[in-house]
Amino acid sequence: MGADSGFECIVDGGLDAARRVGDGIRVVFVGRSSDIEKALSAREDVPENISIHHADDVIPMHLSATDGVRLRNSSVAQGLRLVKEGKADAFVSPGNTGAVMATALLTLGRIEGVSRPAITAQFPTSTGRPTVVLDVGANADCRPQHLSQFAVMGSVYSSIVSRIDYPRVGLVSIGEERGKGNDLILEAQRLLKKSKINFVGNIEGRDILSGKIDVAITDGFTGNILLKFAESIKPMLVKSMQRQIQTNIFSRVGAMLLLPFLKRMRNTFDYAESGGAPLLGVNGIVVICHGSSNARAITNAIVVAYEMATKRIKERIHDELITNHFGHNNGSQDKSEDNRHGIVYTASSDDQRRL
Repeated sequence: MGADSGFECIVDGGLDAARRVGDGIRVVFVGRSSDIEKALSAREDVPENISIHHADDVIPMHLSATDGVRLRNSSVAQGLRLVKEGKADAFVSPGNTGAVMATALLTLGRIEGVSRPAITAQFPTSTGRPTVVLDVGANADCRPQHLSQFAVMGSVYSSIVSRIDYPRVGLVSIGEERGKGNDLILEAQRLLKKSKINFVGNIEGRDILSGKIDVAITDGFTGNILLKFAESIKPMLVKSMQRQIQTNIFSRVGAMLLLPFLKRMRNTFDYAESGGAPLLGVNGIVVICHGSSNARAITNAIVVAYEMATKRIKERIHDELITNHFGHNNGSQDKSEDNRHGIVYTASSDDQRRL
């Protein structure tokens, strides 16, 4: 409940995911049961692997993250509680982003070894294999160890979505040279060189869409700007092509011939294809969707969450951080940061709708 596009798109997306995955999944709709039951009764061929968990309250998009956390009987709070209690393996929501992040952190806590959770997004590339970018909005201010942890989490996630053993990890900076960047970048670079991930050094913004690397690491302030810029590419391309097509009859004929190609290009930049943005680092699987997600986006987000659960991404992140990288003391000194600088306050109400 609480998405910009309404709950019926979520119902349709959940039903499609239940059909697509089959007996390996059970989709639980969390929200006002009377509304959900009414929507289900209007659908045909409703699969058996679905259920409903009632929640009275709805968190509206304009509500602040801190106010959203106080609604303990909201669909967000109830859904995350199911994950906490082991009654669900993952939580997917296109609701208020700030409230989802804050409630996830308070309900589930962090994976051992994680100082700050990060929001992850997949950017399209010219090679066809996406670049995983994090953080794209959870943490406006970061320390070097946060970026080094993002690199480990992003590497694990990329290995799952792209099915590659040693993802190439780059640190977003103002130049590829080792001496380029501010103090945050220079110190993070030093930490990443000492880790066991496949760190290839600094990268520039243009490298993200080129396919040069598999994972791009940055702070949430820069990452959110990258995300919003990427969102603008699709409407810009569509409007530019429409304007060019209308110039003369030859352009219209050419566009008809290129229509299948143009549709594929449009889908490349469509957020619905990736479904949602995982919140990596919390002690549970949480996927945050765009506030105006359609049914296809919800379906894809649920499939992503299903794959993350079946491939045990939470456990793999923990093992990588503790065993292979930073040790058991990593992040232990930062446990009070969530109330001072943490993820619950870094997204405005507008950002909560668009992330």
